[in-house]
Amino acid sequence: MSLRVQAAALCLALLGAGSMLYYHLGLLLPRVIAARTAQGLGNGYSFGNDFYPVWLTSRACLRQRCNLYSPEMTREIQIGLYGRPLDSMHPSDPPPDYRTFAYPAFTDLVLWPAAELNFSHLRVVLVVLLPLLTAASVWLWMLALDWHPQPLWFAVLLLLLLCNYPVLEGFFAEQPGLLVGFLLASAALAVRKSRLLLAGSFMALTLMKPQMTLLAIFYLLIWSLAKRGRARLWVGFLATLLLLVGASLWIWPHWIGQWLKVIVEYPRYATPALVNLLPGSVLGAYLGPAALVALIGVGAWLAWRKRRATSDSPDFWRTISLLLGITSVTLLPGQAIYDQVILFPAILLAVCDASNLRTAGFVSRILLAVGAIVLFWPWVAAFGLIVARPWLPPPLFEWTAVFALPLRTAASFPFVVLALLTYIGRLSEGGN
Repeated sequence: MSLRVQAAALCLALLGAGSMLYYHLGLLLPRVIAARTAQGLGNGYSFGNDFYPVWLTSRACLRQRCNLYSPEMTREIQIGLYGRPLDSMHPSDPPPDYRTFAYPAFTDLVLWPAAELNFSHLRVVLVVLLPLLTAASVWLWMLALDWHPQPLWFAVLLLLLLCNYPVLEGFFAEQPGLLVGFLLASAALAVRKSRLLLAGSFMALTLMKPQMTLLAIFYLLIWSLAKRGRARLWVGFLATLLLLVGASLWIWPHWIGQWLKVIVEYPRYATPALVNLLPGSVLGAYLGPAALVALIGVGAWLAWRKRRATSDSPDFWRTISLLLGITSVTLLPGQAIYDQVILFPAILLAVCDASNLRTAGFVSRILLAVGAIVLFWPWVAAFGLIVARPWLPPPLFEWTAVFALPLRTAASFPFVVLALLTYIGRLSEGGN
């Protein structure tokens, strides 16, 4: 493709990315912060709020060995985030145990250096570090997939993947899931390079947020057991995990039971998974759980079926990408859109196969068109809102149905990616 076309695409990407950045930082976040303030919850940390519980528990409990999951620690977290503890007497407050520390205890061990900084200084470090690590994740996934686009196309993809609503939410909240996404991409490249011991260690570290990588780990462990030469992966995984768990038990002897109790209670105040939300509030209560079990079952069957795939085969990488896609709609809470960084390999595979989809028939072209619309909609809608703002009456612009237009595809996007990748897999198997 000509340099002129690539340059035009980069200019459009810069325009779309700039529009989304302005919408998120200049329009959306002030509105969200104002709403929190109106509820009496605006006197704590908003920027960096997702990393604050990790920082606070590391700072307090590594020195005094307190209970990470106690009501007292939850109260301290709430005071830091909202300026006061949550109160069941306030009708607008979340449940009193909302924001209980929900990470495995070894998360504090892995990230303990962060606790040595003042939180205000740490936020500045993370606002630089997390975007760099996320950009590195894109590059690592490209290397793992053995895809080497031209520099201008790489810049377009990077802008597309970094300047979208879910990732920008993760940057503002300084979400540890972005670090997990980087570790996952590092593990993928290590597998590609046959550095299986290192890959297993990286996979164990991703269990700081197990809901993001559980299905991928399940597949990689089955894959490593399928052939003797792959044993280093599960050895590295188990050795690292035992070290993390053992060190945590030495500091907090009862943390596993306490953490499991938090995990059992978590669905009570967390947003249900996207597969439960998609059918609506009425049907979702019935169809959601069945669809969730069915999708996880399909994922487990797929992992078993593809256990003999080689790490340099398209089958292997499609399987991992599909499992991460299934994870995004079944195991991630509905509000955790920032964890959609696990969709990076699926998006890259779909982009790689876009030219094949265009020539594969009517259904392929429809799926590709829907995928492109859902992918680019936030940028287009953000640009349109910014341009139209001077001509729209303030009440109309502030109306949620209009103001939230750039966010409308955030929940549906993982389903579209999953459908695209499933169809690509079927086309590939049909060609074989």
